[in-house]
Amino acid sequence: MSTDEKIFVGSKPILAYVTAVVTSLSRADSVKVMARGRAISSAVDVVEVTKRSFLTDLVVEGIEIGTERLGESGAERNVSTITITLSRPKG
Repeated sequence: MSTDEKIFVGSKPILAYVTAVVTSLSRADSVKVMARGRAISSAVDVVEVTKRSFLTDLVVEGIEIGTERLGESGAERNVSTITITLSRPKG
């Protein structure tokens, strides 16, 4: 069993990512839900929908926020990032 899987949240419907989280947690110890920019609110929604409707025993192990520099030199911009680490209780 792998120890960690990553799901990158973008512009698909939220339930597509919820399904990915549930599937990933069935085969991995933990899952990282990652997003940048405008998708950050969708990533939080994915975690909340998963936690409230599908896996009520889900544990949020950590939330990391940061900034990435994107673009070519001279046209670089800062983009916010978030990584939410999820797992299920052992046993």
